[in-house]
Amino acid sequence: MSRYPLADINQLPDDLKAKILEVQEKAGFVPNVFLGLARRPAEWRAFFAYHDALMDPESVGRSSNLSKGDREMIVTTTSAANQCLYCVVAHGALLRIYEKKPLVADQVAVNYRKADISERQKAMLDFAMKVCLRSHELDESDFAPLHAHGFDDEDIWDIAAITAFFGLSNRIASFSGMLPNEQFYLMGRLPREKKPA
Repeated sequence: MSRYPLADINQLPDDLKAKILEVQEKAGFVPNVFLGLARRPAEWRAFFAYHDALMDPESVGRSSNLSKGDREMIVTTTSAANQCLYCVVAHGALLRIYEKKPLVADQVAVNYRKADISERQKAMLDFAMKVCLRSHELDESDFAPLHAHGFDDEDIWDIAAITAFFGLSNRIASFSGMLPNEQFYLMGRLPREKKPA
């Protein structure tokens, strides 16, 4: 159980409540991170503003060469390195859905070099893992493989910023004892049942 109680949605400021209800409508449940961070509304707003700018750049009028699957792959892989259960499970679910591959999240969380992903994605994750674990060792030689795979400097910023932001998120989830919602575990593992016509 979480070390810090989840916020009561009915006690939250209107803007937080509206956003959380919007997420609930779309997902069918409220991911624990939304209520876990809502105990501090100013931090919640800052966190999700940066999250959305990184994970959905179109929402802030910016284009990107990273797909939604690429972004979730970075989060899942680096969160595994940081041993963050919440982010591996939650973002692994989104990765499976965006990539339409039920095994990919488990593969990249354990060993992305043996995962069923492209060489481009492996180069992306090599860089992300160096940012995650040894950012002080980065030099110009780390950028060349990314350029060779068609990433431009803005894409490389995205890879690094996503990695860094989720390093923060991983640590908040871990120290607070935040657990993933049960719904995340099965998402994207089995084909969706078709609704009757």
